Amino acid sequence: MRIYPDRKKSPRARADTFLLPGIIIFLMASAGLYSQGADGRTGEELYIAACSNCHGIDGQGVPQDQLGFYDVVPADFTDCTFASREPASDWVIVAHEGGPIRGFSRHMPAFGDALTYEELTLIMEYVKDFCNDKSWPDGSLNLPRAMFTEKAFPEDEIVYTAGFDIEGDGSFTNELIYEKRFGTRNQFELVVPFDWNEQAIGPDGETEWNGGIKDIALGVKRAFLHSRDKGSILAVTGEVILPTGNEDRGFGKGTPIFEPFLSYGQLLPSDFFLHAQTGVEVPFDSDKAEREGFWRAALGKALSEGPFGRTWAPMMEIMGSRELESGADVSWDLVPQVHFTLNTRQHIMMNVAVRVPVTDSDVRDTQILVYLLWDWFDGGFFEGW
Repeated sequence: MRIYPDRKKSPRARADTFLLPGIIIFLMASAGLYSQGADGRTGEELYIAACSNCHGIDGQGVPQDQLGFYDVVPADFTDCTFASREPASDWVIVAHEGGPIRGFSRHMPAFGDALTYEELTLIMEYVKDFCNDKSWPDGSLNLPRAMFTEKAFPEDEIVYTAGFDIEGDGSFTNELIYEKRFGTRNQFELVVPFDWNEQAIGPDGETEWNGGIKDIALGVKRAFLHSRDKGSILAVTGEVILPTGNEDRGFGKGTPIFEPFLSYGQLLPSDFFLHAQTGVEVPFDSDKAEREGFWRAALGKALSEGPFGRTWAPMMEIMGSRELESGADVSWDLVPQVHFTLNTRQHIMMNVAVRVPVTDSDVRDTQILVYLLWDWFDGGFFEGW
């Protein structure tokens, strides 16, 4: 989950380190000594008045022995590794409703009666500038993940995908993806697919199930263009697919394949968003696999279940591919799907999709797919429920 409807956005941050506006302003609000409205004050002025008691003037955090909370470390907003990952608006709800609304520390109080959404937004936009290295892509560009179209934002995720055909012979496909960010805008990716297929073993229609690891892929992504103001991000990825699967049993192509591709993400009005991807597959041995071009796109919209609840992102994805030889036909698929968050912290997500072949439907089967995604930078799998 990467984008939320305006003013209903769900924050995510390191567990039990999110402590925003200061305790002094909380006590003043409780006593009725702090009125609504910023009175024309800037985000910096509001931050100094409301937040610096805990986070310091420079945003690095007040020492714990001055806070009295020995089990909580204030977030360091100058640490771009942490501060760049989410949009400023994702943090507003935690400040407005308090830490427990998203499974964070109870020491983060609610300030909805002391500061308006507009004031909190001004504060968070100012806080975002404490990370002064602009080479880090802004978290507002981290869009909900589509089922097939590779997103451009570099991420720390583990994704397990399972699918099965609802027609023809039995087939159960699986894929495990590990993603790790490094540097300011890079990502390493490991993809391990493994399948079980029903295969004929005799002339009288006898079948048996076989399973095994397919061809494993290693990839590196770099987001080389990104703009928070324009709401766009462009990345290039290079993958090498290794011939680890058993070619005789249909689990591999028997040759290494180089797969470079471009990924693009775009924020659109009214909480819509777009993913796009295009690339080629180039086998090392052209006698065992064909060169192939592919293109994919997914259009979605972020919806919120109430002001602070579960986030839903229905999407329609279109996929095309074509062997790069004269006279080859294009294969098309449509993939309607819905992405949604599972837990309070919203760093555990799921996507349910149906892949429908538009062309060659007589030889290609409709498939149901599900993925489970864990954004592990934001906490353990069992945290934030």
